[in-house]
Amino acid sequence: MISVRVNNFNENFLNETDGDSNSVLIELDKGLRSNKVGDQCEAIIRFPKLFERYPFPILINSSFLKLAEFFRIGSNLSRLWILRVCQQSEKHLEKIINIDEFLKRIFMVIHSNDPVARALTLRTLGAVAFVISEKQHIHHAIRMALDSHDTVEVEAAIYASVQFAAQSKTFAVGMCSKVASMIESLQTPVNMKLHLIPVLRHMHHDACTAALVRALCRDLLPKYPSEQFVVEIIRSLSQLSCATLVDIPDQVDLLLVYLQDPRKRVQCTVLLSLKKLAEKGAYLWPTTAISRLLQLTVQCSNQNMALDVILTLTKCPHTCHTMLNEEQQQILDVCKNCLLMENESGGRAMTILTSLITYCHTENIPPPVHVFEYLDMHLEFLIQASLQNKSSLKDFRLYLKCGVQLSKTSREFGESFAEMIAELLSEEHASSTAGHSKLICEALGAICSNVIVSCDFYENQKPGTSPFSGVMQHLLRKLEALAKPGGELDKERTNIVELLAAICMQAMLGSFMPDNVIAIFVQLLQTTNPWTQYRIARSASRYGQHFLAALIYEKLSKNISLENLHFYLVALSQISKAECILNHGQEYETLAHKHVKREPGTAPAATGFLSLIDRLEKAINLYCIALSTLKASSSPQHPLAFQSELIRLRCMFLEVLHSVVITRNTLCITPPSEISQTLAQNCRDPLQKYGHITNQLRKHVKLLKNCEDAYGRLYKSSFDADPGTLEHLEAVQYLCATLQLSIETISFINPSETPKVAPQTSHPETRYLLSVCRTVLQHLQLIPPEVPGGTKTLTHEHTDMMMKQIETVVRSSHCTPRFFFQVLQNTSVKLALTPQPRSSTEPVFVQPNSHLVVKVEGVIQHYGRTPSLFRSINSIQLTLNSTLMTSRPNDVKLLSDSITLTQVVKPHRDFLSGSFLIAMNNTAHTFNGGPVSMGGQWQVNLETCIIDDNGVMWQTGPKSSLLVRIPEDNHKQALGMQSTVRRF
Repeated sequence: MISVRVNNFNENFLNETDGDSNSVLIELDKGLRSNKVGDQCEAIIRFPKLFERYPFPILINSSFLKLAEFFRIGSNLSRLWILRVCQQSEKHLEKIINIDEFLKRIFMVIHSNDPVARALTLRTLGAVAFVISEKQHIHHAIRMALDSHDTVEVEAAIYASVQFAAQSKTFAVGMCSKVASMIESLQTPVNMKLHLIPVLRHMHHDACTAALVRALCRDLLPKYPSEQFVVEIIRSLSQLSCATLVDIPDQVDLLLVYLQDPRKRVQCTVLLSLKKLAEKGAYLWPTTAISRLLQLTVQCSNQNMALDVILTLTKCPHTCHTMLNEEQQQILDVCKNCLLMENESGGRAMTILTSLITYCHTENIPPPVHVFEYLDMHLEFLIQASLQNKSSLKDFRLYLKCGVQLSKTSREFGESFAEMIAELLSEEHASSTAGHSKLICEALGAICSNVIVSCDFYENQKPGTSPFSGVMQHLLRKLEALAKPGGELDKERTNIVELLAAICMQAMLGSFMPDNVIAIFVQLLQTTNPWTQYRIARSASRYGQHFLAALIYEKLSKNISLENLHFYLVALSQISKAECILNHGQEYETLAHKHVKREPGTAPAATGFLSLIDRLEKAINLYCIALSTLKASSSPQHPLAFQSELIRLRCMFLEVLHSVVITRNTLCITPPSEISQTLAQNCRDPLQKYGHITNQLRKHVKLLKNCEDAYGRLYKSSFDADPGTLEHLEAVQYLCATLQLSIETISFINPSETPKVAPQTSHPETRYLLSVCRTVLQHLQLIPPEVPGGTKTLTHEHTDMMMKQIETVVRSSHCTPRFFFQVLQNTSVKLALTPQPRSSTEPVFVQPNSHLVVKVEGVIQHYGRTPSLFRSINSIQLTLNSTLMTSRPNDVKLLSDSITLTQVVKPHRDFLSGSFLIAMNNTAHTFNGGPVSMGGQWQVNLETCIIDDNGVMWQTGPKSSLLVRIPEDNHKQALGMQSTVRRF
């Protein structure tokens, strides 16, 4: 029979449904008290997960005290796992409240007769050195342990010395002479000296100690010329120089001397150290260091690492200036030699020259003509050579990156380079792989975005043409080849299809997709899986191709089994159908019958276009239905708050435009009333003589202002949004302000609003939207000029100008931002208020004539692959507002029934805490003048705002509330006696 180990723990002890940390801690404490060593170790190793889930000081303090007590009485195996817990939970060590008690229990083991137990104690003390760095008795224990005759204990003492030297200036200064004497002593074994040298790299807390350590290491270099000693000493000296900065020039000179050492390991260590010094302070390098480095690069056995150092230097403007003015010919010769050798060195050489050209473009300096020509000449050759070698994807990526960087500096180069690699993509070389094709697609997407953003592309674009027409032919040929029936596509080719689809839609942004392109995408739907189809539809929504998006969403919604996903896809299809009506003047069904469902060879039937008011009405109706459908797909885990608000604001914006069109039509139907002229004279407002249209237009100005403010609030609540989404919200605000300015210009005598500055954009979608705003402003400039000395008029020419503006906005492609579909960064703040009531419905009771202390503790939690991908939390503003809910007597008057307190706290290791002192002033005075509490109930509300590293405040934090009740004072009857006396 096979024996099965019975686990006494619940395997899901930290699942999402558990909300009580005490029950989890009790479960782990039960494991620590078990008689089985396995259960004890299992309980210990689960503490880091507990700390991540409940990172509150009280829980962490009690947990570490339990672990420290078990460290004192447990076995060496248990001590080893507790050491691992301390190493993994470094960011929670500061939350230990009783640090002295924790240290006392750990330190008691240092007096054990077992050298392994003492070694584990020293390593544990080193792991928690961050919070006990200035404890003198620990410093003394480490010093004594260095003199031990047991190797395990000495190695543990060295580990602890490294940790304490990094944290404590006192320990570093005190141990400098001790470590130096041990290194120089003949009694210390050689391997022990190698372990002692890294202790010196942390002794940079003051200039004198750093200089003493540097002199010691420089003195050790000729005494111990072996490879291991040279490597360790060079590493320590380089790290010490990075910390002090003043020693960087001397260290660079020393490293360049040892770069001539023939030993490969020493050369690699020197080059890595030079790279770190270049990252830390390239501007501090000596004047001749770059020239010497370039000379030694040719002789170096590892040229790739040497080129990495030069590439790091090109990130500093100071060194770029030196290279271009003093070492231009030398660096060009080095790069030429590398380009003639292996591909890997050639890629780095190409990247160096590209960085210099990019520096010239950034500083508005004319780049060296021969350098740019040399790059242009070799880049195509290197790309062609890489395609012949299937194992050179890394080099191929480097060459494409260089091409993308150069396309930012020259639009002509970008267009020619894009056409060249697109031709390679469509030709399908026999030696090229799917990896090469994927990299080419990524490069094409980046170049397309760079060229569109770097110039006024949409202003110079001719009607009926699409960007990159030459490139588009190659891309469509490749897509058509991938869309041929013949089985399912593999993963790599599926990624290529998705990238090519996104590039094509980005290139056709602002224009309707031709029939041949639609046919290719319809064919793709037969060979790709549903997830790929959704990603293609998502790209179509992001780049304004809503007809294709509606086609795919409608198809997918009929093949989904989950109800919430079905409603989500239905909502997306309704949004796309609404945009189809706005952009193309026809309903989706009509467009589908015209471009997809008709028989091949038959001419499309002639169909009429909807009027502007009909398009707006149908689109608003579909948007309202989509909003209801989207709410049906939401859940507490996925509330879809941003998506719902964005749809609501788009619907609000269209309703304002619809109301403006109706107002304009009433001008043709309803003439001004007879008293309009008299009303204009009485109000001294000449525009009132045109009747109700003037007031209606002025009302629309306020509605557009409300719409702009609503988009601004949505912007402030989107802390986790990607930069493209934030740019989109800014651009829509600018569009609202532009329309608001146009209507205000024709409906007010003296417009109060000044034209706003257009926001900066770095994405094609927002660039396109800003081009629409510029077109709207151009229509405003076409209104008839005012006659000098005459009165302002409001005629059909003005209202026709408004209709042209609305027509321009409605016909422009609406790009759905990325944050609508993807959340690449997810940051949440969880708060806990103290005191807490016994239940959520009961209030907290406070004694009369006393103050209430509200303590706020919070935890910042990050989700996703890359935390703080776009922005991180610098500080958090806590705003506490307390309001009296019960009514006061008429004869009791105070200045205010509410109190507002604000505090800005800075989180440390994703934990924050703050406290407020609130005076509940609901008092009156007795007959003899003494204060008496009137009692009452208060509502305490806490609002949280996030402040990022740039000082921008985001209204995206959680909100908490607390009910507080103050009982009536026993002397309140005296107040009634006072009133009686006053009455008589």
